Amino acid sequence: MQMTSKPVISATGLFTPAETITNEELVESFNRFVALHNEQHADEIAAGDLEPLAPSSVEFIEKASGIKSRHVLSKEPILNPEVMEPRLPERGNDKPSYMTEIGVKAAMQALEKAGRDPADVDAVLCAASNMERAYPAMAIEIQQALGIDGFAFDMNVACSSATFGIQTAADYVRAGNAKSVLVVSPEITSGHLNWRDRDSHFIFGDVATAVLVEDEAVAPAAHWDILGTKLKTVFSNNIRNNFGFLNRASPDGIGKKDKLFVQEGRKVFKEVVPMVATMIMEEAERLEIEPTALRRMWLHQANQGMNRLIAQRVLGHEASEDESPTVLDTYANTSSAGSIIAFNLNSDDLVAGDTGVICSFGAGYSAGTVFVRKTA
Repeated sequence: MQMTSKPVISATGLFTPAETITNEELVESFNRFVALHNEQHADEIAAGDLEPLAPSSVEFIEKASGIKSRHVLSKEPILNPEVMEPRLPERGNDKPSYMTEIGVKAAMQALEKAGRDPADVDAVLCAASNMERAYPAMAIEIQQALGIDGFAFDMNVACSSATFGIQTAADYVRAGNAKSVLVVSPEITSGHLNWRDRDSHFIFGDVATAVLVEDEAVAPAAHWDILGTKLKTVFSNNIRNNFGFLNRASPDGIGKKDKLFVQEGRKVFKEVVPMVATMIMEEAERLEIEPTALRRMWLHQANQGMNRLIAQRVLGHEASEDESPTVLDTYANTSSAGSIIAFNLNSDDLVAGDTGVICSFGAGYSAGTVFVRKTA
Protein backbone atom coordinates (compact mmCIF):
# COMPACT_ATOMS: atom_id res chain seq x y z
CA MET A 1 0.00 0.00 0.00
CA GLN A 2 1.46 3.34 -1.08
CA MET A 3 1.90 5.88 1.70
CA THR A 4 0.55 9.39 1.06
CA SER A 5 3.34 11.95 0.79
CA LYS A 6 3.23 15.06 2.98
CA PRO A 7 3.72 18.39 1.13
CA VAL A 8 5.71 21.19 2.75
CA ILE A 9 7.13 24.57 1.73
CA SER A 10 10.91 24.15 1.59
CA ALA A 11 11.84 27.71 0.58
CA THR A 12 10.76 30.86 -1.20
CA GLY A 13 12.53 33.26 -3.55
CA LEU A 14 12.08 36.91 -4.51
CA PHE A 15 13.28 39.05 -7.41
CA THR A 16 12.85 42.81 -7.02
CA PRO A 17 13.41 45.18 -9.98
CA ALA A 18 16.05 47.83 -9.37
CA GLU A 19 13.96 50.80 -10.54
CA THR A 20 11.37 52.39 -8.26
CA ILE A 21 8.72 55.07 -8.73
CA THR A 22 7.80 57.08 -5.65
CA ASN A 23 4.38 58.62 -5.18
CA GLU A 24 5.94 62.05 -5.60
CA GLU A 25 7.39 61.09 -8.99
CA LEU A 26 4.16 59.45 -10.08
CA VAL A 27 1.97 62.40 -9.09
CA GLU A 28 4.26 64.91 -10.79
CA SER A 29 4.08 62.92 -14.03
CA PHE A 30 0.34 62.28 -13.82
CA ASN A 31 -0.47 65.92 -13.13
CA ARG A 32 1.60 67.01 -16.14
CA PHE A 33 -0.50 64.65 -18.24
CA VAL A 34 -3.72 66.08 -16.74
CA ALA A 35 -2.66 69.68 -17.43
CA LEU A 36 -1.70 68.82 -21.01
CA HIS A 37 -4.97 66.97 -21.62
CA ASN A 38 -7.11 69.77 -20.20
CA GLU A 39 -5.19 72.36 -22.23
CA GLN A 40 -5.61 70.39 -25.47
CA HIS A 41 -9.35 69.99 -24.85
CA ALA A 42 -9.99 73.45 -23.39
CA ASP A 43 -12.74 74.38 -25.87
CA GLU A 44 -14.69 71.15 -25.29
CA ILE A 45 -14.35 71.54 -21.54
CA ALA A 46 -15.51 75.17 -21.71
CA ALA A 47 -18.52 74.12 -23.79
CA GLY A 48 -19.47 71.49 -21.26
CA ASP A 49 -18.96 68.65 -23.74
CA LEU A 50 -16.07 67.12 -21.80
CA GLU A 51 -15.28 66.85 -18.12
CA PRO A 52 -11.81 68.09 -17.16
CA LEU A 53 -9.44 65.52 -15.71
CA ALA A 54 -8.66 65.95 -12.01
CA PRO A 55 -5.09 65.94 -10.70
CA SER A 56 -3.80 63.35 -8.25
CA SER A 57 -1.88 63.87 -5.01
CA VAL A 58 0.44 61.97 -2.70
CA GLU A 59 -2.07 62.38 0.12
CA PHE A 60 -4.89 60.89 -1.97
CA ILE A 61 -2.81 57.85 -2.96
CA GLU A 62 -1.61 57.07 0.55
CA LYS A 63 -5.05 57.51 2.09
CA ALA A 64 -6.70 55.34 -0.57
CA SER A 65 -4.16 52.53 -0.53
CA GLY A 66 -1.26 52.86 1.87
CA ILE A 67 1.14 52.68 -1.09
CA LYS A 68 4.23 54.93 -1.07
CA SER A 69 6.30 53.53 -3.94
CA ARG A 70 6.53 50.63 -6.38
CA HIS A 71 9.22 48.69 -8.28
CA VAL A 72 8.97 48.56 -12.09
CA LEU A 73 10.93 47.12 -14.99
CA SER A 74 10.48 50.17 -17.23
CA LYS A 75 10.41 53.46 -15.31
CA GLU A 76 11.14 56.25 -17.81
CA PRO A 77 8.28 55.55 -20.27
CA ILE A 78 5.76 55.25 -17.43
CA LEU A 79 6.68 58.71 -16.17
CA ASN A 80 6.63 60.25 -19.66
CA PRO A 81 3.24 62.06 -19.95
CA GLU A 82 3.15 61.27 -23.67
CA VAL A 83 3.66 57.53 -23.15
CA MET A 84 2.57 56.48 -19.63
CA GLU A 85 3.08 52.76 -20.01
CA PRO A 86 6.07 50.41 -19.77
CA ARG A 87 8.03 49.97 -22.99
CA LEU A 88 9.91 46.68 -23.04
CA PRO A 89 11.23 45.79 -26.52
CA GLU A 90 9.63 42.63 -27.89
CA ARG A 91 12.04 39.71 -27.80
CA GLY A 92 12.56 37.18 -30.56
CA ASN A 93 11.83 33.48 -30.26
CA ASP A 94 15.50 32.80 -29.51
CA LYS A 95 15.36 34.97 -26.37
CA PRO A 96 13.66 34.23 -23.05
CA SER A 97 10.59 36.28 -22.21
CA TYR A 98 10.81 38.95 -19.53
CA MET A 99 8.59 36.82 -17.29
CA THR A 100 10.99 33.92 -17.69
CA GLU A 101 14.00 36.11 -16.94
CA ILE A 102 12.68 37.42 -13.64
CA GLY A 103 10.92 34.18 -12.73
CA VAL A 104 14.15 32.21 -13.06
CA LYS A 105 15.93 34.66 -10.72
CA ALA A 106 13.28 34.14 -8.03
CA ALA A 107 13.29 30.38 -8.59
CA MET A 108 17.06 30.11 -8.31
CA GLN A 109 16.97 31.95 -4.99
CA ALA A 110 14.38 29.50 -3.63
CA LEU A 111 16.41 26.52 -4.84
CA GLU A 112 19.59 27.91 -3.30
CA LYS A 113 17.89 28.43 0.07
CA ALA A 114 16.68 24.82 0.05
CA GLY A 115 20.05 23.47 -1.08
CA ARG A 116 18.35 22.08 -4.13
CA ASP A 117 19.55 21.68 -7.71
CA PRO A 118 17.18 22.35 -10.64
CA ALA A 119 17.63 18.69 -11.62
CA ASP A 120 15.83 17.75 -8.38
CA VAL A 121 12.62 19.54 -9.46
CA ASP A 122 9.84 17.57 -11.15
CA ALA A 123 7.44 20.34 -12.21
CA VAL A 124 7.08 24.09 -12.71
CA LEU A 125 3.84 26.02 -12.39
CA CYS A 126 3.82 29.60 -13.64
CA ALA A 127 1.03 31.15 -11.59
CA ALA A 128 0.44 34.79 -12.52
CA SER A 129 -2.26 37.28 -13.48
CA ASN A 130 -1.05 37.83 -17.06
CA MET A 131 1.04 35.75 -19.45
CA GLU A 132 3.50 37.49 -21.74
CA ARG A 133 3.20 34.84 -24.46
CA ALA A 134 0.29 32.51 -25.09
CA TYR A 135 2.32 29.42 -25.92
CA PRO A 136 4.67 27.70 -25.43
CA ALA A 137 3.67 28.26 -21.82
CA MET A 138 5.69 30.64 -19.66
CA ALA A 139 6.17 27.72 -17.27
CA ILE A 140 7.77 25.64 -20.01
CA GLU A 141 10.13 28.52 -20.83
CA ILE A 142 11.10 28.70 -17.16
CA GLN A 143 11.50 24.92 -17.04
CA GLN A 144 13.80 25.04 -20.07
CA ALA A 145 15.85 27.94 -18.70
CA LEU A 146 16.37 26.09 -15.40
CA GLY A 147 17.18 22.77 -17.06
CA ILE A 148 14.37 20.82 -15.40
CA ASP A 149 13.35 17.43 -16.80
CA GLY A 150 9.66 17.15 -15.98
CA PHE A 151 6.47 19.00 -16.83
CA ALA A 152 5.22 22.59 -16.61
CA PHE A 153 2.09 24.62 -17.23
CA ASP A 154 0.63 28.09 -16.69
CA MET A 155 -2.29 28.97 -14.45
CA ASN A 156 -4.13 32.25 -13.97
CA VAL A 157 -6.49 33.05 -11.12
CA ALA A 158 -5.53 36.74 -11.04
CA CYS A 159 -4.36 37.86 -7.59
CA SER A 160 -4.90 34.39 -6.13
CA SER A 161 -2.71 32.59 -8.66
CA ALA A 162 0.16 31.86 -6.27
CA THR A 163 -1.96 30.30 -3.51
CA PHE A 164 -3.93 28.31 -6.07
CA GLY A 165 -0.56 27.20 -7.42
CA ILE A 166 0.62 26.14 -3.96
CA GLN A 167 -2.45 23.94 -3.44
CA THR A 168 -2.01 22.44 -6.92
CA ALA A 169 1.65 21.71 -6.19
CA ALA A 170 0.75 20.23 -2.80
CA ASP A 171 -1.84 17.98 -4.45
CA TYR A 172 0.77 16.69 -6.92
CA VAL A 173 3.11 15.87 -4.03
CA ARG A 174 0.33 14.32 -1.96
CA ALA A 175 -0.73 12.12 -4.88
CA GLY A 176 2.83 10.99 -5.55
CA ASN A 177 3.00 12.61 -8.99
CA ALA A 178 5.94 14.83 -8.00
CA LYS A 179 8.35 15.22 -5.09
CA SER A 180 9.47 18.78 -5.84
CA VAL A 181 7.41 21.51 -7.52
CA LEU A 182 8.28 25.14 -8.20
CA VAL A 183 5.43 27.66 -8.14
CA VAL A 184 6.76 30.76 -9.91
CA SER A 185 4.84 34.07 -10.02
CA PRO A 186 6.46 36.67 -12.29
CA GLU A 187 4.08 39.60 -12.03
CA ILE A 188 4.75 42.43 -14.51
CA THR A 189 1.58 44.19 -13.46
CA SER A 190 2.76 47.60 -14.68
CA GLY A 191 1.74 46.36 -18.13
CA HIS A 192 -1.95 45.88 -17.33
CA LEU A 193 -2.36 49.14 -15.40
CA ASN A 194 -3.98 52.23 -16.90
CA TRP A 195 -1.45 54.83 -15.77
CA ARG A 196 -3.80 57.60 -16.99
CA ASP A 197 -6.63 56.71 -14.61
CA ARG A 198 -6.57 58.79 -11.42
CA ASP A 199 -8.40 56.15 -9.39
CA SER A 200 -5.95 53.35 -10.16
CA HIS A 201 -2.73 54.80 -11.64
CA PHE A 202 -0.85 54.17 -8.38
CA ILE A 203 -1.87 50.58 -7.64
CA PHE A 204 0.57 48.15 -9.25
CA GLY A 205 4.26 47.27 -9.32
CA ASP A 206 6.51 44.55 -10.80
CA VAL A 207 8.15 41.61 -9.01
CA ALA A 208 8.70 37.84 -9.19
CA THR A 209 8.35 35.24 -6.45
CA ALA A 210 8.90 31.51 -6.23
CA VAL A 211 7.69 28.87 -3.77
CA LEU A 212 9.30 25.43 -3.60
CA VAL A 213 6.74 22.82 -2.53
CA GLU A 214 8.20 19.39 -1.75
CA ASP A 215 7.61 16.02 -0.18
CA GLU A 216 8.65 16.24 3.47
CA ALA A 217 10.85 13.18 2.91
CA VAL A 218 13.23 15.19 0.68
CA ALA A 219 12.75 18.68 2.17
CA PRO A 220 15.39 20.38 4.34
CA ALA A 221 14.93 20.09 8.11
CA ALA A 222 13.93 23.75 8.33
CA HIS A 223 10.68 23.97 6.40
CA TRP A 224 7.01 24.87 6.72
CA ASP A 225 4.42 22.12 7.10
CA ILE A 226 1.36 22.78 4.95
CA LEU A 227 -1.45 22.13 7.43
CA GLY A 228 -4.25 22.75 4.97
CA THR A 229 -5.33 24.79 1.97
CA LYS A 230 -8.67 26.20 0.87
CA LEU A 231 -9.65 27.78 -2.45
CA LYS A 232 -12.81 29.68 -3.33
CA THR A 233 -14.13 31.52 -6.39
CA VAL A 234 -17.27 33.63 -6.80
CA PHE A 235 -17.94 35.38 -10.11
CA SER A 236 -17.83 39.17 -10.04
CA ASN A 237 -17.50 41.94 -12.63
CA ASN A 238 -16.08 44.33 -10.04
CA ILE A 239 -12.44 43.59 -10.95
CA ARG A 240 -11.84 43.01 -14.62
CA ASN A 241 -9.35 43.00 -17.49
CA ASN A 242 -10.83 42.29 -20.92
CA PHE A 243 -7.60 42.07 -22.89
CA GLY A 244 -7.43 39.01 -25.12
CA PHE A 245 -6.47 37.81 -28.57
CA LEU A 246 -10.06 38.30 -29.80
CA ASN A 247 -10.60 41.75 -28.30
CA ARG A 248 -7.35 43.68 -28.26
CA ALA A 249 -7.37 47.47 -28.20
CA SER A 250 -7.60 49.08 -31.61
CA PRO A 251 -4.60 51.09 -32.95
CA ASP A 252 -6.31 54.40 -32.19
CA GLY A 253 -6.82 53.42 -28.56
CA ILE A 254 -10.62 53.20 -28.76
CA GLY A 255 -11.85 50.68 -26.23
CA LYS A 256 -8.46 50.46 -24.59
CA LYS A 257 -9.59 51.32 -21.08
CA ASP A 258 -11.41 48.08 -20.37
CA LYS A 259 -8.53 46.07 -21.88
CA LEU A 260 -6.52 47.15 -18.84
CA PHE A 261 -7.22 46.79 -15.13
CA VAL A 262 -10.57 48.24 -14.03
CA GLN A 263 -12.38 47.85 -10.74
CA GLU A 264 -15.25 49.09 -8.59
CA GLY A 265 -13.10 49.63 -5.54
CA ARG A 266 -15.80 50.29 -2.95
CA LYS A 267 -17.80 47.24 -4.01
CA VAL A 268 -14.68 45.06 -3.91
CA PHE A 269 -13.88 46.26 -0.39
CA LYS A 270 -17.41 45.68 0.87
CA GLU A 271 -17.80 42.21 -0.65
CA VAL A 272 -14.31 40.71 -0.38
CA VAL A 273 -13.45 41.57 3.23
CA PRO A 274 -16.22 39.47 4.85
CA MET A 275 -15.76 36.68 2.30
CA VAL A 276 -12.04 36.32 3.04
CA ALA A 277 -12.31 36.72 6.82
CA THR A 278 -15.03 34.07 6.97
CA MET A 279 -13.02 31.74 4.74
CA ILE A 280 -9.95 32.00 6.99
CA MET A 281 -11.95 31.38 10.16
CA GLU A 282 -13.88 28.43 8.73
CA GLU A 283 -10.71 26.76 7.46
CA ALA A 284 -8.98 27.38 10.77
CA GLU A 285 -11.90 25.68 12.53
CA ARG A 286 -11.69 22.70 10.17
CA LEU A 287 -7.99 22.38 10.94
CA GLU A 288 -8.69 22.79 14.68
CA ILE A 289 -6.61 25.96 14.82
CA GLU A 290 -7.80 28.79 17.03
CA PRO A 291 -7.80 31.89 14.75
CA THR A 292 -6.67 34.12 17.62
CA ALA A 293 -3.63 31.87 18.06
CA LEU A 294 -2.30 32.55 14.54
CA ARG A 295 1.22 33.88 15.00
CA ARG A 296 1.26 35.72 11.70
CA MET A 297 -1.00 36.51 8.73
CA TRP A 298 0.65 37.07 5.37
CA LEU A 299 -2.19 38.71 3.48
CA HIS A 300 -2.55 39.77 -0.14
CA GLN A 301 -1.03 43.23 -0.52
CA ALA A 302 -3.77 45.15 -2.32
CA ASN A 303 -5.13 47.69 0.12
CA GLN A 304 -4.05 48.59 3.63
CA GLY A 305 -7.61 49.11 4.84
CA MET A 306 -8.79 45.71 3.58
CA ASN A 307 -5.90 43.91 5.28
CA ARG A 308 -6.45 45.75 8.54
CA LEU A 309 -10.15 44.83 8.64
CA ILE A 310 -9.65 41.19 7.60
CA ALA A 311 -6.98 40.67 10.24
CA GLN A 312 -9.12 42.35 12.89
CA ARG A 313 -12.08 40.09 12.13
CA VAL A 314 -9.91 36.98 12.32
CA LEU A 315 -7.78 37.87 15.35
CA GLY A 316 -10.46 39.71 17.29
CA HIS A 317 -8.33 42.84 17.64
CA GLU A 318 -6.50 45.30 15.41
CA ALA A 319 -3.41 43.48 14.16
CA SER A 320 0.05 44.82 14.81
CA GLU A 321 2.66 45.03 12.06
CA ASP A 322 4.22 41.93 13.61
CA GLU A 323 0.97 39.96 13.34
CA SER A 324 0.10 41.13 9.81
CA PRO A 325 3.19 42.57 8.08
CA THR A 326 2.88 45.02 5.20
CA VAL A 327 5.01 45.25 2.07
CA LEU A 328 2.37 47.21 0.18
CA ASP A 329 3.98 50.54 1.06
CA THR A 330 7.18 49.80 -0.89
CA TYR A 331 6.09 47.14 -3.42
CA ALA A 332 2.51 48.34 -4.12
CA ASN A 333 0.03 45.71 -5.34
CA THR A 334 1.95 42.94 -7.10
CA SER A 335 -1.09 40.73 -7.73
CA SER A 336 -0.54 37.09 -6.74
CA ALA A 337 3.03 37.73 -5.56
CA GLY A 338 2.02 40.08 -2.72
CA SER A 339 1.31 37.56 0.04
CA ILE A 340 4.40 35.57 -0.99
CA ILE A 341 6.60 38.68 -0.72
CA ALA A 342 5.19 39.27 2.77
CA PHE A 343 5.94 35.64 3.70
CA ASN A 344 9.41 35.69 2.14
CA LEU A 345 10.46 38.86 3.95
CA ASN A 346 8.68 38.26 7.26
CA SER A 347 9.00 34.63 8.29
CA ASP A 348 12.60 33.95 9.32
CA ASP A 349 12.00 35.25 12.86
CA LEU A 350 9.29 32.71 13.65
CA VAL A 351 10.21 29.66 15.73
CA ALA A 352 9.35 25.96 15.53
CA GLY A 353 5.65 25.43 16.22
CA ASP A 354 4.54 28.90 15.13
CA THR A 355 1.46 28.79 12.91
CA GLY A 356 0.39 31.28 10.26
CA VAL A 357 -1.70 31.72 7.15
CA ILE A 358 -0.77 32.87 3.65
CA CYS A 359 -3.88 34.37 2.07
CA SER A 360 -4.60 35.92 -1.31
CA PHE A 361 -7.76 37.41 -2.81
CA GLY A 362 -8.73 39.32 -5.91
CA ALA A 363 -10.44 39.18 -9.27
CA GLY A 364 -12.90 36.40 -9.77
CA TYR A 365 -13.62 36.91 -6.96
CA SER A 366 -10.95 34.39 -6.03
CA ALA A 367 -9.40 33.63 -2.66
CA GLY A 368 -6.86 31.10 -1.41
CA THR A 369 -5.53 30.22 2.03
CA VAL A 370 -2.45 28.17 2.93
CA PHE A 371 -2.08 27.39 6.65
CA VAL A 372 1.53 26.64 7.59
CA ARG A 373 3.54 25.69 10.67
CA LYS A 374 7.28 26.17 11.08
CA THR A 375 9.39 23.14 11.90
CA ALA A 376 13.05 23.55 12.87
